[in-house]
Amino acid sequence: MWGTIGAALISAAAAIVVCIINSNSNHKKLLSELEKRDELQAYRIEQLEKKVDKHNNLVERTYELEKRTDVQEEKIRVANHRIEDLENRK
Repeated sequence: MWGTIGAALISAAAAIVVCIINSNSNHKKLLSELEKRDELQAYRIEQLEKKVDKHNNLVERTYELEKRTDVQEEKIRVANHRIEDLENRK
């Protein structure tokens, strides 16, 4: 009887050890996959940040161009007004 109990305990202990080893292996594999995913996400975020910076730069440049255009349009209006004044004096 003690022999049967001993064999059962040894068998149970071996099964538990195998489960622990398997669980540890799966845990390491999962951590590795999560690390790779995190690296990929960091890379994607970096690429998106670069695109946003380019977009913001374009918006700033467009704003500057619009300001310059407004100034040029005002200068043209003033020049046209002066031309009209000169033409009316004759």
